Amino acid sequence: MKRIFLLGAIALAGYLAACGGSGTTITPPPPTGNFSNASLNGQYAFSMSGVDLNSGAFTARVGSFAADGQGHITTGLEDVLDLGSGSPASLVTFSNGTYQIQANGRGLIVLNVTGGGSLQLSASLQSSSQGYLVQTDGMASTSGGLELQTPLQFSANAINGKYVFDFSGLSFAGPTPSTISLVGQFGADGNGNVTGGTADVNDGAFAPTGAVTLTASSYQLDTNGNGTNFGRGTITLDGRTFAFYIVDSTRVELLEEDSLGGSSGPAILQTGVIPTQNSGFSGSFVFLAGGSRSTSPFGPDARVGRFTADGAGGIGTISFFQNNDGNTAQVSPTSGISSTSYSIDTANAGSGRGTFTFRNSPVGTVSYVFYLVSPTRAVIQDVSSGIVGDGTMVSQSGASFNAASLAGNYSFSWSGVELVQPSAFDENYVGQYVQTSAATSNITGVTDYAQLGLNIINMNGVTLNAGISGSLTVAGDGTQNNEYKIVIGGPSAFTVNFVAYFGDGGTVLMVCSDGNRTTAGVATPQTQ
Repeated sequence: MKRIFLLGAIALAGYLAACGGSGTTITPPPPTGNFSNASLNGQYAFSMSGVDLNSGAFTARVGSFAADGQGHITTGLEDVLDLGSGSPASLVTFSNGTYQIQANGRGLIVLNVTGGGSLQLSASLQSSSQGYLVQTDGMASTSGGLELQTPLQFSANAINGKYVFDFSGLSFAGPTPSTISLVGQFGADGNGNVTGGTADVNDGAFAPTGAVTLTASSYQLDTNGNGTNFGRGTITLDGRTFAFYIVDSTRVELLEEDSLGGSSGPAILQTGVIPTQNSGFSGSFVFLAGGSRSTSPFGPDARVGRFTADGAGGIGTISFFQNNDGNTAQVSPTSGISSTSYSIDTANAGSGRGTFTFRNSPVGTVSYVFYLVSPTRAVIQDVSSGIVGDGTMVSQSGASFNAASLAGNYSFSWSGVELVQPSAFDENYVGQYVQTSAATSNITGVTDYAQLGLNIINMNGVTLNAGISGSLTVAGDGTQNNEYKIVIGGPSAFTVNFVAYFGDGGTVLMVCSDGNRTTAGVATPQTQ
């Protein structure tokens, strides 16, 4: 562990230096853009999850910190759960800290724990109100994001309306620990009451539940100052107890803290006209889900694709890519797709719940549950046989995409598993790149990444300020599978290939197409 500890100690001092090493390096481009320390100014909620380095068990954190716009963290609080420790979730306070934001939106945040120790996070900001995070102190392998909070809404009154949630983690309900996904919708009355809702649970030890009714329950903010100062509270959903941190009235970040296991994720206010029957759902959508196989052969799984819904229960123009433990498969609209359909749940009308499915002989039957956050965005759960996964679905209203229309500055986050012997290890990337309108060699940027595993000999540790270069190749009209070829610098440069789909708002959903890793993620345009 010595190399990781050393990197954590010297990271801030060496952050602006290019990575060295015995292998080929890529010099990061000079940071350009409109970001600075002033871009991180206010109170931010953060949520991260991953695996413990000692046991490989699920670990997650959710919390809040205050940044002064001048490079100082003034205060903070977090809930931390490590299911490999055998201990319940702990509440950690931060007394101070530092941060440094470069012109391109990349930064390093160090939160100092009251009583000793620190948490180091690499960040890539999309704007002054949101960004991606990766833990780069080498102490755990976690990734996630941050959102600007509205402290004036730190009250029970702020949680009022219908919220769509997406939690994932580990379950203790079966004979052995298993991966779990929970998606659904609940109602809150702004007065501490959960009025009910609908949920789907996919626990790897059991069959997917289908739609189940959430009974009425309650939520409350802390009364010891953590509620008014950080937006912290607790809520009961589906018999599970969660700590939460309010971002604002439209979003809450949650962490499960009970004997049933552990999971984490957001709850987002449902807005817009939500369809209650098939005729209300039409158009094109792209989707991304990551998880794992729950039956032999076990291993990580990531899937990305798109479809068009016809408003009458049918889907077409289906394109799909899968990386299952390094084994890849591509499905195109002409590759023998059958049993295609979607359905808006009329038994739970207004919940935003729906399903879609299709079949292709090499891949088998692919099935998803979704809950619409709005008419153009949803959370999804993979309920295909032997798969537990979750992710996002975004509308694709554009009829075509090309290098020129996609040019701009992007913030990105990729996470997954590098499949190497004697044992695979976790990898998380966060960074920023500039894409030009050129046909090739149109990507340059920089990333921080952590490649950490249980076997100390079999991991690369943490690398900061690694240059990246590469190309986006748009296929046809760009609405289906496109290709990214990304060369990542560091102690020794390596190449990662992705299949990508483009959604509205410039969202890029991508899954690695190499046989030596199952890694997936998202890139989004920077707006500052």
